[in-house]
Amino acid sequence: MNTQLSSKIVIIGGTGLIGTKVGKILTARGYQVIAASPSRGINALTGEGLDAALAGARIVIDVSNSPSFENDPVMEFFTTSGKNLAAAEKAAGVQHHIALSVVGTDRLQTNGYFRAKLVQENLIKESGIPYTIIRATQFHEFVDSIAYAATVDGRVRLSPSLFQPIAADDVASAVAEAAVADPLNGIRDIAGPEKLSLSGLVRKHLAETGDTREVIDDPSAGYFGAPIDDQSLTAGPDAWLGSVRFDEWFRQSVATK
Repeated sequence: MNTQLSSKIVIIGGTGLIGTKVGKILTARGYQVIAASPSRGINALTGEGLDAALAGARIVIDVSNSPSFENDPVMEFFTTSGKNLAAAEKAAGVQHHIALSVVGTDRLQTNGYFRAKLVQENLIKESGIPYTIIRATQFHEFVDSIAYAATVDGRVRLSPSLFQPIAADDVASAVAEAAVADPLNGIRDIAGPEKLSLSGLVRKHLAETGDTREVIDDPSAGYFGAPIDDQSLTAGPDAWLGSVRFDEWFRQSVATK
C-alpha cells in the first residue's frame, strides 16, 4: 500500500492495551496516528467526534471493546459502533478497515459476547469498505481473568481442552502489519506458538504466582458459559503465529513489575 495515501491512521480504542501498542509501532514507522477513545472526545458508540477524527484518514483500526459483557449492552455496543464507524468511514473515503476479533467467534455462539462479535464482523463485511478481520486467541495477559471468572466457592473449574494464548505484543505486531498491507477482504487467525491445556496452564500459573486456589479439570465447564473442545480456542493450520511463549511472557512480566 502506498504510504502517501495512508499516512493518517485512526485507531478506535487507541488508548487501550492493544491500541496503545499498535500506535507506538505505527508512529515509529512514520505514520500519523490518532488514538481515538471516549476519553479523548471520539466515541464510536455515540458518534461523537468521529467525522472530525476520520477526516483525511485512509486506514481505520478498530480494537475497541464493550465496557459491559452482558448480552444486551455488548450487542448494542458492537452493533451501534459498527454502523457508526461504517458511515463515518464512507464519508471520509477510508480505504482499509482493520478489526480485531476473536478466534472461535463463529463456534462459540451460545455466549452473548461472541454473538455480538459475529454481528460486528458481518457489518464490516457488508459495509463495502475494504477490510481485514484479525481473529486472535486469548491474550496471555488475561489468564488471571479466566481464572477469576471460573472460580466458584474458592475453586477454579475449567475445561482441560486445548487453547493457544498469544502475547499482546504479538497481537499488536500482527495488527500493525495488517494495517499497512493490502486489505484481505477476509479473516486471518493469529495465535500463540503453543497449544496448551486450559485448566493445566491456569493451574501452573496460579501455583507460580502463589495462588492457592484448586483448579478442577471439568470438560463440561465450558468457556465463559460456552461449550468448548480442542478446536474452539485454537487457530487453524494457516494461522499467523506469534513468537512469545507463555512462560517467557510470564518471566518478562514479573521482571518488569
